[in-house]
Amino acid sequence: MSLMFLDSFPWYMSPSRDFMLYKRDTLELLPSIPDNSVDLIFADPPYFLSNGGTTCQSGKRVEVHKGEWDKSQGADENHAFNRRWLEECQRILSPDGSIFVSGTHHVIFSIGFAMQQLDMKILNDIAWYKVNPPPNLACRYFTHATETIIWASKNQTSRHFFDYQAMKEENGGKQMQSLWSITPPKKSEKRFGRHPTQKPISLLLRILAAASREGDLVLDPFMGSGTTGVAAAITGRRFIGVELNEEYLDLARQRYEFRDEEQEQKLDKTFKRQKTMAAKTITSEARKPRKRRPSTSDLFSPEE
Repeated sequence: MSLMFLDSFPWYMSPSRDFMLYKRDTLELLPSIPDNSVDLIFADPPYFLSNGGTTCQSGKRVEVHKGEWDKSQGADENHAFNRRWLEECQRILSPDGSIFVSGTHHVIFSIGFAMQQLDMKILNDIAWYKVNPPPNLACRYFTHATETIIWASKNQTSRHFFDYQAMKEENGGKQMQSLWSITPPKKSEKRFGRHPTQKPISLLLRILAAASREGDLVLDPFMGSGTTGVAAAITGRRFIGVELNEEYLDLARQRYEFRDEEQEQKLDKTFKRQKTMAAKTITSEARKPRKRRPSTSDLFSPEE
């Protein structure tokens, strides 16, 4: 008998088979993932910025060239690409799962429109304030200090999971707003190397704590340096990451294998629970870990 499985063996797999990295084009791999099997998706897709422009890096003007994957093919083709991968993500999301997509104005409006076309339910548009952004060297615009993260569920009838109480406790007993002040990645998060669009681990720790449970399956279809995977491992989630660049795959592997160092740096600040008399808004049953689902490795079990 043949079980449903991913159509390629992982580039890297942890001994416990709960952390897997795939060296594949995400549009080739996603169709092999079973329907309704992923609990949370974080995606940081190409922003299509590498077209001869410049930016500020370490106080100097440098050309924006992140790689061929970041070159724009024109608004229509860029949007078609976004719709294709989002459609696959919608299919594989569990009924109470959700997706977070990060982007600047170069891509985020296409993402939001594609979600509307697919009848996904947009839950929040989160403004990530970067606190200490690079200056605008042209002096012809406001300094770009924010990035938008769209949070959406599978469809209009989905009952997405949200640990409201955990977010309220993290915010000192007050409702957490959709404006998040989080500093960019620290040097310690880049000790094995850097990715041009690397996200801070504190951002991913918050997202995973807000919208997933321990034991859930998390997917990052544009993994980069593996921040989502490190956050998933720290918080007891299973993880599948997809990335084409072997340099970044190796970077993600090293960060996973030495994740305790990032855990020591971040968890106290991100997950410190403060005492509060506020009433709980979700039942204790809802916050218990789910019953064990088939392990991540079951998705590519060999034929018997």
